[in-house]
Amino acid sequence: MKPQSLLFTIYGEYLRHYGSEIWVGSLLRLMGEFGMTEQAVRAAMSRIMKQGWIESRKIGNKSYYSMTRRGKRRLDEAAARIYKYDSEGWNGKWCVASYNIPEERRNLRDQLRKELGYLGFGMLTTSTWISPNDLADKVKDITQNREITDFVEIFTAEHLGWSDPKKLVQKCWDLNYINSAYQEFIAIYEPQYLEMRAKLERREEISDSHCFVEKTKLVHEYRKFLFIDPDLPPELLPDIWSGKAADELFNSYYQLLNPGAVRFFESVYAPAPVG
Repeated sequence: MKPQSLLFTIYGEYLRHYGSEIWVGSLLRLMGEFGMTEQAVRAAMSRIMKQGWIESRKIGNKSYYSMTRRGKRRLDEAAARIYKYDSEGWNGKWCVASYNIPEERRNLRDQLRKELGYLGFGMLTTSTWISPNDLADKVKDITQNREITDFVEIFTAEHLGWSDPKKLVQKCWDLNYINSAYQEFIAIYEPQYLEMRAKLERREEISDSHCFVEKTKLVHEYRKFLFIDPDLPPELLPDIWSGKAADELFNSYYQLLNPGAVRFFESVYAPAPVG
């Protein structure tokens, strides 16, 4: 587990519910639960500050770190995808993003591709990406922020031929790889969940710090699916799909660990003084 990635998990899972700001001493203590050294944590914080995700301020002799507006927006988007809710069903439409960015601005082209992949788009051709989800507004935000609107077009379209929808999906996403990743997640975390549930049923004592570490690891691992799973509607998924079982396992294990994890976080968390 890398310090920079763990920082995003802690901000996204805990701090976004507590004003998104924390005293550096509290953050070092939380990260220390995972064996992170102060030097490693401060180096990671410096890197994500330079990337524009967090910002700092001093009050007296203490430093406090909070997510920037950009960081908060990204964490909110991630949370909406991790803690999924039932949709109203697919309307058969596709969101299409097509771009033609000059070679001299290829760094922006590469950044756009990464952003589209993160949102859940699949590459149909080199410069045409599609998604069955309504993501047009998010693509507009990205292209406006990157100042590349002159090079990008966005459509909502119907597919008229020739592949059927499931075959079209197979051209754009490696569903076998995603399915196997979900199966691996289940193989690792189902035994842990069953063991924890049995301990709680026997009323064994489990420390809040242990719950904090295990829940954070759980969320940290499940957050990785944001980068590989496009969150396709059920109509487009294979007949055998492990994502649903993985979602159910994640939610069940999360609920077991959450009370103790929150208690530990609150015992360590120190916000900036008011006034």
